[in-house]
Amino acid sequence: MNFHDIKDAFFSILSTLEFKDFIDVAILAYIIYIALKLIRETRAGQLVKGILFLVAGYFFSKFFELKIIEYLLKSALDIGLIAMIILFQPELRRALEKFGRTKFDILSFGFGQGSDTLTKKWETAIDAICDSCVELSATCTGALIVVERQVRLGEQIETGTIMNATPSKEVFGNIFYPKTPLHDGAVIMRDGIILAAACFLPKPQNDAIINKKLGSRHRAAIGMSENSDAVIIVVSEETGQISVAMNGVLTRDYTREKLKRLLYKEVTDEKQNSKNSADGERSKTDK
Repeated sequence: MNFHDIKDAFFSILSTLEFKDFIDVAILAYIIYIALKLIRETRAGQLVKGILFLVAGYFFSKFFELKIIEYLLKSALDIGLIAMIILFQPELRRALEKFGRTKFDILSFGFGQGSDTLTKKWETAIDAICDSCVELSATCTGALIVVERQVRLGEQIETGTIMNATPSKEVFGNIFYPKTPLHDGAVIMRDGIILAAACFLPKPQNDAIINKKLGSRHRAAIGMSENSDAVIIVVSEETGQISVAMNGVLTRDYTREKLKRLLYKEVTDEKQNSKNSADGERSKTDK
């Protein structure tokens, strides 16, 4: 087949394409992009390399007619889909959770607290968090604060003590003071209040590769951020350093202003976006 034949075949295929075919290809390309991004950012990349090695081995054995190896590899590949679901379960769960996160909560239309009221509560709570972290940092008092967002943390809340307390630096100081019963665990905040204290958080998925210098609070923060969209603030008991974990990544050396800007961006801006989305949906319904 020469170049002209290839060109004619290519244009022949293009002439049969319809608009829906382009949409089909675009959606498939986006799904492949998301899958590749997920694989690259997780340990799934190493597993995919192993699967590709098996596929290459299957074609090699088929080409050279190595019957026994071909049979074994074909049997392994036949159950490949089930094996991938089992092996990639943590990654698939995180991916589905990300797809399920939206900028508005359908269940809140017409119910619960107004968005403006909730935003004001979070603004007060953010000031209390920042003031508390600065004071706790100055005295090297360890602290772990989880700011809940779209993903609900009921499983972790059940492990702690329900408080429903208005946040303030005095309340945080009492919770994290080393001799109090509630200091050993995380505070979880929902809707601008301290919902629970002394909560246990999940361990990180790749605990073995995390920096050995990081203590249990930092590891718990990373683990919680891997399993939810929460913002987790950590104050180091050893150095007093303020850190934040989000989406499985820990960033460090936060000042009061830097922490405040981050929380306003991740919490109050999200509430405002949710309000705008909800208002838009109501307008469409009214029409």
